[in-house]
Amino acid sequence: MGGVVTDRAIAFACEDCWLYGVLSVPEQPARRGVLLVVGGPQYRVGSHRQFALLARRLADAGVAVMRFDYRGMGDSEGERRDFSTVDADLRAAVDAFTAQVPEVREVVLWGLCDAASAALFYAHQDRRVTGLALANPWARTEEGAARATLKHYYLSRLVQPGLWRKIASGRFDYGGALRSFVDLCSAAGGKSRQGAAAESQAHSPAGPKAASTPALPERMLQGFTRFPGETLFIISGADLTAREFEDMAAAPAWRRAMRDGRVTRRVLAGADHTFSRAAWREQVAQWTLEWLRSW
Repeated sequence: MGGVVTDRAIAFACEDCWLYGVLSVPEQPARRGVLLVVGGPQYRVGSHRQFALLARRLADAGVAVMRFDYRGMGDSEGERRDFSTVDADLRAAVDAFTAQVPEVREVVLWGLCDAASAALFYAHQDRRVTGLALANPWARTEEGAARATLKHYYLSRLVQPGLWRKIASGRFDYGGALRSFVDLCSAAGGKSRQGAAAESQAHSPAGPKAASTPALPERMLQGFTRFPGETLFIISGADLTAREFEDMAAAPAWRRAMRDGRVTRRVLAGADHTFSRAAWREQVAQWTLEWLRSW
Protein backbone atom coordinates (compact mmCIF):
# COMPACT_ATOMS: atom_id res chain seq x y z
CA MET A 1 0.00 0.00 0.00
CA GLY A 2 1.17 3.54 -0.70
CA GLY A 3 0.31 5.08 2.71
CA VAL A 4 -0.90 8.66 2.73
CA VAL A 5 -1.98 9.98 -0.68
CA THR A 6 -1.68 13.65 -1.55
CA ASP A 7 -4.01 15.13 -4.17
CA ARG A 8 -2.87 18.43 -5.66
CA ALA A 9 -3.82 20.58 -8.61
CA ILE A 10 -1.41 21.10 -11.47
CA ALA A 11 -1.24 23.67 -14.27
CA PHE A 12 1.08 23.26 -17.25
CA ALA A 13 1.54 24.76 -20.69
CA CYS A 14 0.77 23.16 -24.03
CA GLU A 15 1.84 25.41 -26.87
CA ASP A 16 0.04 28.70 -26.11
CA CYS A 17 -2.57 27.27 -23.70
CA TRP A 18 -2.74 26.39 -20.03
CA LEU A 19 -3.93 22.90 -19.16
CA TYR A 20 -5.18 21.83 -15.74
CA GLY A 21 -5.19 18.54 -13.92
CA VAL A 22 -4.89 16.70 -10.62
CA LEU A 23 -2.01 14.64 -9.27
CA SER A 24 -2.63 11.80 -6.80
CA VAL A 25 0.74 10.96 -5.25
CA PRO A 26 1.47 8.30 -2.61
CA GLU A 27 4.22 8.76 -0.04
CA GLN A 28 6.51 6.36 -1.90
CA PRO A 29 5.49 6.35 -5.57
CA ALA A 30 6.37 3.38 -7.74
CA ARG A 31 8.64 4.05 -10.68
CA ARG A 32 5.72 3.32 -13.01
CA GLY A 33 2.99 5.98 -12.96
CA VAL A 34 -0.37 6.22 -14.72
CA LEU A 35 -1.55 9.13 -16.84
CA LEU A 36 -5.33 9.00 -17.19
CA VAL A 37 -6.29 10.28 -20.64
CA VAL A 38 -9.83 11.63 -20.69
CA GLY A 39 -12.00 11.18 -23.77
CA GLY A 40 -14.51 13.74 -24.92
CA PRO A 41 -16.77 15.29 -24.20
CA GLN A 42 -15.74 14.74 -20.59
CA TYR A 43 -13.34 16.18 -18.08
CA ARG A 44 -10.86 14.79 -15.60
CA VAL A 45 -13.41 13.61 -13.00
CA GLY A 46 -15.03 11.22 -15.48
CA SER A 47 -18.53 9.78 -15.74
CA HIS A 48 -19.89 8.96 -12.26
CA ARG A 49 -16.49 10.13 -10.91
CA GLN A 50 -14.84 7.19 -12.64
CA PHE A 51 -11.39 8.72 -13.14
CA ALA A 52 -11.26 10.36 -9.73
CA LEU A 53 -12.10 7.04 -8.09
CA LEU A 54 -9.65 5.07 -10.24
CA ALA A 55 -6.88 7.57 -9.49
CA ARG A 56 -7.44 7.26 -5.76
CA ARG A 57 -7.61 3.45 -5.94
CA LEU A 58 -4.30 3.22 -7.80
CA ALA A 59 -2.61 5.83 -5.62
CA ASP A 60 -3.71 3.96 -2.49
CA ALA A 61 -1.79 1.01 -3.92
CA GLY A 62 1.38 3.09 -4.41
CA VAL A 63 0.95 4.21 -8.02
CA ALA A 64 1.20 7.92 -8.79
CA VAL A 65 -1.60 9.09 -11.07
CA MET A 66 -2.22 12.23 -13.08
CA ARG A 67 -5.50 13.09 -14.79
CA PHE A 68 -5.99 16.22 -16.84
CA ASP A 69 -8.14 18.07 -19.35
CA TYR A 70 -6.64 18.47 -22.78
CA ARG A 71 -7.12 21.67 -24.74
CA GLY A 72 -10.72 22.75 -25.14
CA MET A 73 -12.01 20.33 -22.46
CA GLY A 74 -12.97 20.93 -18.85
CA ASP A 75 -11.01 23.79 -17.32
CA SER A 76 -8.22 23.83 -19.89
CA GLU A 77 -7.79 26.63 -22.38
CA GLY A 78 -7.90 26.45 -26.15
CA GLU A 79 -10.22 25.40 -28.91
CA ARG A 80 -12.02 22.12 -28.55
CA ARG A 81 -10.37 19.33 -30.50
CA ASP A 82 -11.01 15.66 -31.10
CA PHE A 83 -8.99 12.66 -29.99
CA SER A 84 -6.99 12.47 -33.22
CA THR A 85 -5.25 15.81 -32.62
CA VAL A 86 -4.04 15.65 -29.01
CA ASP A 87 -0.45 14.40 -29.39
CA ALA A 88 0.93 17.73 -28.17
CA ASP A 89 -1.38 17.65 -25.14
CA LEU A 90 -0.24 14.16 -24.21
CA ARG A 91 3.43 15.05 -24.55
CA ALA A 92 2.95 18.15 -22.40
CA ALA A 93 1.12 16.06 -19.79
CA VAL A 94 3.88 13.42 -19.68
CA ASP A 95 6.45 16.21 -19.33
CA ALA A 96 4.53 17.75 -16.43
CA PHE A 97 3.86 14.40 -14.72
CA THR A 98 7.48 13.28 -14.72
CA ALA A 99 8.68 16.74 -13.64
CA GLN A 100 6.24 16.94 -10.73
CA VAL A 101 6.78 13.33 -9.60
CA PRO A 102 10.46 12.61 -10.34
CA GLU A 103 10.15 9.09 -8.89
CA VAL A 104 8.09 8.21 -11.96
CA ARG A 105 10.45 6.91 -14.64
CA GLU A 106 7.90 5.06 -16.75
CA VAL A 107 4.44 6.26 -17.79
CA VAL A 108 1.41 4.15 -18.58
CA LEU A 109 -1.38 5.78 -20.57
CA TRP A 110 -4.84 4.67 -19.41
CA GLY A 111 -7.74 5.62 -21.67
CA LEU A 112 -11.41 4.83 -22.19
CA CYS A 113 -13.19 5.04 -25.55
CA ASP A 114 -11.63 7.66 -27.85
CA ALA A 115 -9.00 8.42 -25.20
CA ALA A 116 -7.79 4.84 -25.69
CA SER A 117 -7.53 5.50 -29.41
CA ALA A 118 -5.65 8.77 -28.76
CA ALA A 119 -3.22 6.87 -26.54
CA LEU A 120 -2.67 4.33 -29.32
CA PHE A 121 -1.82 7.12 -31.76
CA TYR A 122 0.69 8.73 -29.41
CA ALA A 123 2.43 6.04 -27.37
CA HIS A 124 5.00 4.85 -29.91
CA GLN A 125 6.30 8.42 -30.27
CA ASP A 126 7.39 8.76 -26.60
CA ARG A 127 10.00 6.41 -25.13
CA ARG A 128 8.86 7.28 -21.61
CA VAL A 129 5.54 5.53 -22.30
CA THR A 130 6.06 1.85 -21.56
CA GLY A 131 2.47 0.67 -21.20
CA LEU A 132 -1.04 1.19 -22.52
CA ALA A 133 -4.25 0.33 -20.67
CA LEU A 134 -7.07 0.61 -23.19
CA ALA A 135 -10.73 0.26 -22.19
CA ASN A 136 -13.35 -0.15 -24.94
CA PRO A 137 -11.29 1.64 -27.62
CA TRP A 138 -13.22 3.78 -30.09
CA ALA A 139 -12.92 2.24 -33.56
CA ARG A 140 -16.08 3.56 -35.16
CA THR A 141 -16.61 3.80 -38.88
CA GLU A 142 -20.01 4.02 -40.51
CA GLU A 143 -19.56 0.55 -41.99
CA GLY A 144 -18.26 -0.94 -38.73
CA ALA A 145 -21.06 0.59 -36.64
CA ALA A 146 -23.69 -0.78 -39.02
CA ARG A 147 -22.18 -4.26 -38.95
CA ALA A 148 -21.91 -4.25 -35.16
CA THR A 149 -25.53 -3.12 -34.81
CA LEU A 150 -26.76 -5.83 -37.18
CA LYS A 151 -24.64 -8.52 -35.55
CA HIS A 152 -25.11 -7.69 -31.89
CA TYR A 153 -28.16 -5.44 -31.41
CA TYR A 154 -30.65 -7.00 -33.81
CA LEU A 155 -29.92 -10.57 -32.76
CA SER A 156 -30.31 -9.74 -29.07
CA ARG A 157 -33.47 -7.77 -29.83
CA LEU A 158 -35.16 -10.90 -31.17
CA VAL A 159 -35.09 -12.54 -27.74
CA GLN A 160 -36.40 -9.53 -25.82
CA PRO A 161 -40.00 -10.04 -24.61
CA GLY A 162 -40.75 -6.34 -25.07
CA LEU A 163 -40.35 -6.66 -28.84
CA TRP A 164 -42.85 -9.48 -29.10
CA ARG A 165 -45.34 -7.71 -26.81
CA LYS A 166 -45.14 -4.68 -29.09
CA ILE A 167 -45.73 -6.86 -32.16
CA ALA A 168 -48.65 -8.67 -30.51
CA SER A 169 -50.28 -5.38 -29.51
CA GLY A 170 -50.01 -3.96 -33.02
CA ARG A 171 -47.72 -1.11 -31.92
CA PHE A 172 -44.66 -2.30 -33.86
CA ASP A 173 -43.56 0.04 -36.66
CA TYR A 174 -42.85 -2.43 -39.47
CA GLY A 175 -42.11 0.27 -42.03
CA GLY A 176 -39.65 2.12 -39.83
CA ALA A 177 -37.94 -1.11 -38.78
CA LEU A 178 -37.59 -2.23 -42.39
CA ARG A 179 -36.15 1.12 -43.49
CA SER A 180 -33.65 1.07 -40.62
CA PHE A 181 -32.64 -2.50 -41.44
CA VAL A 182 -32.13 -1.73 -45.14
CA ASP A 183 -30.08 1.39 -44.33
CA LEU A 184 -27.87 -0.58 -41.96
CA CYS A 185 -27.37 -3.36 -44.51
CA SER A 186 -26.39 -0.78 -47.10
CA ALA A 187 -23.93 0.91 -44.74
CA ALA A 188 -22.51 -2.43 -43.60
CA GLY A 189 -21.83 -3.30 -47.24
CA GLY A 190 -19.90 -0.08 -47.74
CA LYS A 191 -22.58 1.53 -49.89
CA SER A 192 -23.29 4.52 -47.68
CA ARG A 193 -23.41 8.04 -49.01
CA GLN A 194 -20.33 8.79 -46.93
CA GLY A 195 -18.45 5.99 -48.69
CA ALA A 196 -19.57 7.20 -52.09
CA ALA A 197 -18.43 10.71 -51.24
CA ALA A 198 -15.04 9.40 -50.13
CA GLU A 199 -14.67 7.49 -53.40
CA SER A 200 -15.58 10.60 -55.37
CA GLN A 201 -13.09 12.64 -53.36
CA ALA A 202 -10.35 10.12 -54.11
CA HIS A 203 -10.75 10.86 -57.84
CA SER A 204 -10.80 14.61 -57.36
CA PRO A 205 -7.71 16.88 -57.33
CA ALA A 206 -7.85 16.76 -53.51
CA GLY A 207 -7.99 12.97 -53.54
CA PRO A 208 -4.31 12.10 -53.02
CA LYS A 209 -4.11 14.41 -50.02
CA ALA A 210 -7.24 12.92 -48.50
CA ALA A 211 -6.02 9.39 -49.22
CA SER A 212 -2.77 10.10 -47.33
CA THR A 213 -4.64 10.02 -44.01
CA PRO A 214 -5.35 6.40 -43.01
CA ALA A 215 -8.82 5.39 -41.89
CA LEU A 216 -9.31 5.08 -38.14
CA PRO A 217 -8.86 1.27 -37.93
CA GLU A 218 -5.65 1.43 -39.98
CA ARG A 219 -4.27 4.30 -37.93
CA MET A 220 -5.04 2.44 -34.71
CA LEU A 221 -3.31 -0.69 -36.00
CA GLN A 222 -0.25 1.33 -37.05
CA GLY A 223 0.04 2.83 -33.59
CA PHE A 224 -0.47 -0.53 -31.92
CA THR A 225 2.13 -2.40 -33.97
CA ARG A 226 4.69 0.40 -33.61
CA PHE A 227 4.39 0.49 -29.83
CA PRO A 228 7.08 -1.69 -28.19
CA GLY A 229 5.60 -1.76 -24.68
CA GLU A 230 2.98 -3.72 -22.76
CA THR A 231 -0.72 -3.36 -23.55
CA LEU A 232 -3.81 -4.18 -21.49
CA PHE A 233 -7.20 -4.29 -23.21
CA ILE A 234 -10.28 -4.13 -20.98
CA ILE A 235 -13.47 -4.95 -22.86
CA SER A 236 -17.04 -4.52 -21.61
CA GLY A 237 -19.38 -7.39 -22.33
CA ALA A 238 -22.48 -5.23 -22.90
CA ASP A 239 -21.19 -2.27 -24.91
CA LEU A 240 -21.66 -1.66 -28.63
CA THR A 241 -18.42 0.37 -28.84
CA ALA A 242 -16.55 -2.62 -27.43
CA ARG A 243 -18.28 -4.91 -29.92
CA GLU A 244 -17.19 -2.65 -32.78
CA PHE A 245 -13.59 -2.83 -31.57
CA GLU A 246 -13.76 -6.62 -31.17
CA ASP A 247 -15.17 -6.98 -34.68
CA MET A 248 -12.38 -4.81 -36.06
CA ALA A 249 -9.77 -6.77 -34.07
CA ALA A 250 -11.00 -9.98 -35.69
CA ALA A 251 -9.27 -8.95 -38.92
CA PRO A 252 -6.13 -11.01 -39.69
CA ALA A 253 -3.63 -8.20 -39.12
CA TRP A 254 -5.19 -7.35 -35.77
CA ARG A 255 -5.35 -11.01 -34.71
CA ARG A 256 -1.62 -11.35 -35.39
CA ALA A 257 -0.86 -8.24 -33.35
CA MET A 258 -3.11 -9.33 -30.47
CA ARG A 259 -1.27 -12.66 -30.18
CA ASP A 260 1.90 -10.83 -29.09
CA GLY A 261 3.07 -11.91 -25.64
CA ARG A 262 3.04 -8.30 -24.47
CA VAL A 263 -0.74 -8.08 -24.89
CA THR A 264 -3.18 -8.85 -22.06
CA ARG A 265 -6.93 -8.95 -22.67
CA ARG A 266 -9.65 -8.92 -20.04
CA VAL A 267 -13.42 -9.08 -20.68
CA LEU A 268 -15.89 -7.89 -18.03
CA ALA A 269 -19.13 -9.72 -18.76
CA GLY A 270 -22.28 -7.61 -18.47
CA ALA A 271 -20.43 -4.32 -17.98
CA ASP A 272 -21.53 -1.16 -19.77
CA HIS A 273 -19.29 1.30 -21.59
CA THR A 274 -18.18 3.31 -18.56
CA PHE A 275 -18.19 0.52 -15.91
CA SER A 276 -20.89 2.40 -14.02
CA ARG A 277 -21.38 -0.09 -11.17
CA ALA A 278 -19.05 -0.13 -8.16
CA ALA A 279 -18.23 -3.82 -8.68
CA TRP A 280 -17.25 -3.17 -12.29
CA ARG A 281 -15.08 -0.19 -11.35
CA GLU A 282 -13.33 -2.24 -8.68
CA GLN A 283 -12.65 -5.08 -11.13
CA VAL A 284 -11.18 -2.66 -13.65
CA ALA A 285 -8.94 -1.14 -10.98
CA GLN A 286 -7.84 -4.58 -9.77
CA TRP A 287 -7.01 -5.78 -13.28
CA THR A 288 -5.05 -2.58 -13.88
CA LEU A 289 -3.01 -3.04 -10.69
CA GLU A 290 -2.33 -6.72 -11.36
CA TRP A 291 -1.17 -5.90 -14.87
CA LEU A 292 1.06 -3.01 -13.69
CA ARG A 293 2.81 -5.38 -11.28
CA SER A 294 3.20 -8.21 -13.81
CA TRP A 295 6.01 -6.70 -15.88
